[in-house]
Amino acid sequence: MKPSSILTLLSDFGLNDVYVGMMKGVIAQVNPLLKVIDLTHQIEPQDVMAAQFNLMNAYPFFPPGTVHVAVVDPGVGGKRRAIAIHLTDGFLVGPDNGLFTGLLANRAIVHAVELTHSQYWRDASPSSTFHGRDIFAPVGAHLASGVAIAQLGEAIDPATLVQLPIPVCTDTATGCTGSVQYIDRFGNVITNIPGHIVQGKAWSVTVGKLTIPGCRTYGEVQSGQPLALVGSHGWVEIAVSNGNAQYQLRLTWGNEIQAVFDS
Repeated sequence: MKPSSILTLLSDFGLNDVYVGMMKGVIAQVNPLLKVIDLTHQIEPQDVMAAQFNLMNAYPFFPPGTVHVAVVDPGVGGKRRAIAIHLTDGFLVGPDNGLFTGLLANRAIVHAVELTHSQYWRDASPSSTFHGRDIFAPVGAHLASGVAIAQLGEAIDPATLVQLPIPVCTDTATGCTGSVQYIDRFGNVITNIPGHIVQGKAWSVTVGKLTIPGCRTYGEVQSGQPLALVGSHGWVEIAVSNGNAQYQLRLTWGNEIQAVFDS
């Protein structure tokens, strides 16, 4: 599979500073004809777990061969590797810190390299604090422009790629047990319970001693009341109609969530 001319960007850089613009400038220096799409730059600083969730959910909506450059990089300048990965349906570029965990768990790796060939960097002496600009952006641009991934660096064993210890959903006698894996800007609490598990069933969610009804839309309960549904991302989420479930229910990442099927 050849790379496409589409490159996406995801980071925790925000939009108040010029960091994202610099990356786009470097990409344009390599190939001004590339189509660059921002996934988000509003990941909370250093939140690799949130970054991998967002990238995992955005990835399927792009054409095969898209190059995804992701930079949430608390270990920048340290011992963590800079990598590029060829999956069967796309390419990933970024730090080897678990940022690609969700995708690697569900897709085959064709080839992976450590980015050791500096001729594809912005400069052979990159900043120790901004590999997004000096390594990942230009490498991604070269990759999306047709440079073969094997030319970017030394091959690495895919089994050595860092993956985060993400909890899994487990079956119970009455349903399944999962946990909170992400909270969006609306305060919707997204679990790791796949939506297909509850499809076609009468179901509810329990959080501690609270039972929350399973619904299809946000408007099926009164304003201010909690509900559970399958979100557009395909996971069971807990929301509050016209409210914020995170604050109202005092939920955070890793909290246990039970899905219960009505008998």
